[in-house]
Amino acid sequence: MIRIVPVKGDITRQHVDAVVNAANNRMRGGGGVDGAIHRAGGPAVLQDCIARFPHGLATGDAGWTTAGDMPARWVIHTVGPNWNAGQRDRALLTSCYRRSLEVADEIGATTIAFPLISAGVYGWPRMDDIAAAIDTIRETPTRVREARIVAFDERAYLEVCDALKGRGLLEPPANERLQPRVSTGNTSGTTR
Repeated sequence: MIRIVPVKGDITRQHVDAVVNAANNRMRGGGGVDGAIHRAGGPAVLQDCIARFPHGLATGDAGWTTAGDMPARWVIHTVGPNWNAGQRDRALLTSCYRRSLEVADEIGATTIAFPLISAGVYGWPRMDDIAAAIDTIRETPTRVREARIVAFDERAYLEVCDALKGRGLLEPPANERLQPRVSTGNTSGTTR
C-alpha cells in the first residue's frame, strides 16, 4: 500500500524519483509551482516540454519530462482545472492525481512529490483539493511506494496533516518511530 507523507517545504528540493508540476495547458512554464519548477529545473525542463508536448496537455492529463537541475529524476506535469475560470468538475482534479500516478508507473518512479494541484492560483477550495489528493492517491492502483504531499506554508501543511489524521493515515515522524521513548523519571534502572 502506498504511504502518503505530508511535507512542509519546497517541492523543487524533494529527493524523490518524480515531482509533480501543476502546469498550464500550454506546458511552457507559468507562475506558482509551475514557475518554481521551471526555474529550479533550468532550461532542460522547458526544452523537454516543447519537444514532448508541442501542443500542450489537456486538463486532467499528465506527462513527464526531465527534472533538469532538480534532485528528482523526472517532472510529471499535470494540468489541473481552473476553478476561477469555471472549471469545477472534480473528476478533472482527481484525474490529475490518478494520471500522475499512472505516468509514475510508466517511467518506473516509486517515490513522488505532489503539490496541491489546483489550490493555488487556480482557486480550487484547498480542503477539497486535499481530500481529492489523499483519496485518489489511496484508491489508485500503483507501484509507487511513497507519495509526498508538499505544502509550501504552515497552514496548508497542518490541513494536510489533519486530513491524513482524520483518515487514520498520519504516521509519526520518522525520528519518533525509530527512537525509543526516553523516560524522564526513574534513571536508576529499578522499578518502584
